[in-house]
Amino acid sequence: MMLRTRTGAGPGPTGNPQGSDGSVAELADELAAVLGASAVSARPLDLHARAHDASHYLLVPSLVAAPRSAEDVAAVLGACSRHRVPLTFRSGGTSLSGQAVTAGVLADTRRNFGSIEVLDDGGAVRVQPGATVRAVNARLARHRRALGPDPASEIACTIGGVVANNSSGMHCGTEANTYRTLKSMRFVLPSGTIVDSAAPDASREFAAREPQLHEGLLRLRRSILDSSDAVARIRHQFSMKNTMGYGLNAFLDYEDPLDIFVHLVVGSEGTLAFVAEAVFETVEVKPHIAAGLLVFPGVHAAARAVPELIAAGAETAELMDSMSLRVSSHLPGCPEQIRTLDLPDPAALLVEFAAADAEELAERSHAAEAIFAGLGLARPMAMTRDAGERAALWKVRKGLYSTVASARPSGTSQLLEDIAVPVPALAQTCHDLAGLLARHRYRDPVIFGHAKDGNLHFMLNEDFGDGSKTSRYEAFTEDLVDLVLGAGGTLKAEHGTGRIMAPYVRRQYGDELYAIMRELKQLVDPLGILNPGAVLSDEPRSYLEHLKVTPTVEEEVDRCVECGYCEPVCPSRSLTLTPRQRIVLRRDAAHARAQGNSALAERILDGYDYEGTSTCAVDGMCGTACPVGINTGDLVRRLRAEAAGPIESAAWAGAARVWGPASRLGGVALSTAKALPSGPIEAATRAGRKIFGEELPQYDGGLPGGGARRPQRRDPDAEAVLFAACIGTMFGPEEGGHPGGASGAFLEVCDRAGVRLRTPEGLDSMCCGTPWKSKGMRSGWEHMRDLVAPALIEASDGGRIPIVVDASSCAEGLATLLQTAADQTPGLRIVDAIEFAAGLLPRLEVHSPIPSVALHPTCSSTIAGTAPSLALIAEHIADEVYTPVEAGCCAFAGDRGLLHPELTESATKPEATAIDAAERQRGALFSAYASSNRTCEIGLTRATGRPYRHILELLARATRP
Repeated sequence: MMLRTRTGAGPGPTGNPQGSDGSVAELADELAAVLGASAVSARPLDLHARAHDASHYLLVPSLVAAPRSAEDVAAVLGACSRHRVPLTFRSGGTSLSGQAVTAGVLADTRRNFGSIEVLDDGGAVRVQPGATVRAVNARLARHRRALGPDPASEIACTIGGVVANNSSGMHCGTEANTYRTLKSMRFVLPSGTIVDSAAPDASREFAAREPQLHEGLLRLRRSILDSSDAVARIRHQFSMKNTMGYGLNAFLDYEDPLDIFVHLVVGSEGTLAFVAEAVFETVEVKPHIAAGLLVFPGVHAAARAVPELIAAGAETAELMDSMSLRVSSHLPGCPEQIRTLDLPDPAALLVEFAAADAEELAERSHAAEAIFAGLGLARPMAMTRDAGERAALWKVRKGLYSTVASARPSGTSQLLEDIAVPVPALAQTCHDLAGLLARHRYRDPVIFGHAKDGNLHFMLNEDFGDGSKTSRYEAFTEDLVDLVLGAGGTLKAEHGTGRIMAPYVRRQYGDELYAIMRELKQLVDPLGILNPGAVLSDEPRSYLEHLKVTPTVEEEVDRCVECGYCEPVCPSRSLTLTPRQRIVLRRDAAHARAQGNSALAERILDGYDYEGTSTCAVDGMCGTACPVGINTGDLVRRLRAEAAGPIESAAWAGAARVWGPASRLGGVALSTAKALPSGPIEAATRAGRKIFGEELPQYDGGLPGGGARRPQRRDPDAEAVLFAACIGTMFGPEEGGHPGGASGAFLEVCDRAGVRLRTPEGLDSMCCGTPWKSKGMRSGWEHMRDLVAPALIEASDGGRIPIVVDASSCAEGLATLLQTAADQTPGLRIVDAIEFAAGLLPRLEVHSPIPSVALHPTCSSTIAGTAPSLALIAEHIADEVYTPVEAGCCAFAGDRGLLHPELTESATKPEATAIDAAERQRGALFSAYASSNRTCEIGLTRATGRPYRHILELLARATRP
């Protein structure tokens, strides 16, 4: 539903073109006519959900729109120009400098722009702006290639942001950043002109369709080349990592106006054009790597060593100061060499060397170690090629952000800043920066960065709801600018100018080059429609406007830094809300209430029950991606418990006490329904849901019949306990599957391998507790825990033998259930059946190999780390194994797939599309489809129309004599 007003939604940007409420309403109607009503919204919930990014700025848009194509974007630009309403593009929202917020129209360019096409056997890749760096690199991996830019936020940052911010990262330096590896782009100008720079006649077409811009670019280039001072200043600025202002180096590096403009768009933060797709040259991924941590007696000594390490061919040289090392020593799994440091002011460089083969790496490592001997290290160091040891070192480096962010006081915002200076000035800058942070009373400053590039990061926490703290931040920023520019550096190395440094672009470049940038913006965007407030600002204090206030709201999520890392793994991301959005809506509502605006708080949360609570899969995948370890499902479960009435709570508590008959009755009901025509039953459940609400499951004919009763075995000499999941009783196997489902297949496999099993007494009445936990039904969950724990203690001989669960989600649920009874259940070992079965493979001969298998790793197996066992079994029984890069949580989530089938349909669509594309490419269907959880198998069967079975069923079939 599209609302016609944004009353009370948020402030408009100072100094930005802003239409009246009337023009915004007219614009909404116009955009709805072009894009469709569902693609445009002025609903407060949508506006506030999409307002937030990872920066410390907050503007609430007037409208959000989701264009589907470059042509749609051209139409949106035209409409915004007519109504004088600014437009900002947003994809990943990991931006740290305030370049992805607006009070105008916010265009979501992630949802419909996710295409990835690998070219030239991986030598290049064509990508749309909504695809994440991680997704692109996953497609390139089999070619041993990758994107040049390697930002630390690769899990969530998108190509749109990579181009908009000229992203670089830990390895690529300035040689393989976005600017250097971009081959071509298809872009849309504010005028509506669409240009593909790779087209054979693109330069001529550009000149013909945009003559003023074409001539203006040539004029600006001439004025720069005529000034030796301008040329020298540009050369110096872009000898470093530098994302301040516009990339004026394009005027020196290229002659053709189209080439110049394409490279000006890189790093322009959506203020010059919309990039609909980009083609990148890729870089080789060298498979042989050695890493080491060089410990020095201080930052000066570490910084002095950097030029020699660069000369020796180090791929990376990551600096960590003494506070970084002290913080790291508290991280789980921190290497002993850091934990045992006993120096007054240590510093370290994490260095890596890479090579195409082992012999080359050995030579480089040997040469490097000879250099290390002369660096004045505080302790000896040897390079390691062990993947686990290297991962531990990188976990230290990458864990700095999460450790500091997690420990920040509730109600404060986290700022991760970056600067760059010439490498010779690095040591003194580190010293001066630490002193500056201390002088402004920022406690325990952590300074780290890409020493090879003279690029430093530092973090600080600030409460922008406190005026005195904002004044401190202003004073600190002024001193920081003096420090960095005095060292010949740049105020933004990687994170983009944004709003945070826009007022200082003139100071860094000087009046002459600033005037060039201003004229460029005027040439391209004369109405100032595109992302005003970012990159350039003539208001000296504009960086202090629209600062984000982060109120304390809920213990489960107060640590959230709004980075958006959770969003790509969230199954509801394309249907309703993401974890970040669930959190920020509650923050904005709390802030509105604190300001005395209860009406706004109600409007913000109108619709939250469905979008925020009912359609959350509570799968925990967000916690695996979150840098501060937040599982938003914890919040949702509590909200569900609070929303449940006494009748519902009592019903679920009662169900726990009669779970055996209830689960069998569910299976009988499905079998009965399966034997009848599905149409009338589907219609009846739809009608029932209208009367009784969406807690009544929706039946469809694609559901299987009921399953077999859970097996019972009593073997005093058992080697393991089988906890057969109740979902096998409720949901039978796919047609042609093992008659006993996963549990029957597991028993067959164990019998064949000579493994003896037993089941717990009273298994029929037991459950892993997940149905109650996911709904927040504490009473029923505790009853199940109190029933299950003693039975498993007895069955496992007090923990002597493992407890094996034949459904991955139930293995995770049972482990969680028993954790709360740890004092009663010491030493109980819960093992996923796929992990147990993988250990039996040497005893199992394959008699009927399967030609090909497509796999779906479940969210539970991913979280538990057992997904490799799924692949191992598949590789044992199949000639070809395919796991889609797009595989993610299916969102069936116990009963969500029955209560909200639209959630599962949305979550599985990317994976289903990938399966279809893979089968078209290979010219045949896969021979089998497998997962490790019955409801996940149902969800994928629905999505693909292919019969997904438990991998144990396939293992039993393939090893059957």
